[in-house]
Amino acid sequence: MKIFALGIVFISALGFAQNRVDPKMPPHTQFVKSVDNLTLDAAMELATRSIKKADALEKKVTVAVLDASGEIILLMRGDGVGPHNTEAARRKAYTALSTKTPTLLLMRNAAANPDTQNLNTLPELLLLSGGTPVWYKGNVIGSIGIAGGGSAENDDLIAKAASVPDLGIHTVK
Repeated sequence: MKIFALGIVFISALGFAQNRVDPKMPPHTQFVKSVDNLTLDAAMELATRSIKKADALEKKVTVAVLDASGEIILLMRGDGVGPHNTEAARRKAYTALSTKTPTLLLMRNAAANPDTQNLNTLPELLLLSGGTPVWYKGNVIGSIGIAGGGSAENDDLIAKAASVPDLGIHTVK
């Protein structure tokens, strides 16, 4: 009797275990995509490299590092840096991530083209220098924003110093 009961349970379990795939449904790869993303350790390394560059220029800055979805991983304000730079750094990083373009280049291109001059009216975009996408294997995996470096060129230079080329992480495509 035990064997008979176990057999019935086993046979009914086989029915539930069958994988019924609708032939009309596309494979899961059309619905799910894996994305490379920055880790906290990577964000800290990018910030450290940027701060070293800022120190070499005798500047104190605010650093924002965002992941591939635009969420803050790390936000640091240097001693004595104005509080407005915190939001500026975040928005520069967001702008670079969203447009996949360094903000210095975006700012200059927008100023030179009447069709794109109004980009600065979008609430989250900030057309100020100091934001750059972070690239890995040809894909944007995050971004970094720098504010408080004293000039557009300094903020851009400090942001681009975040590259970790030996790991394939770049701030220039």
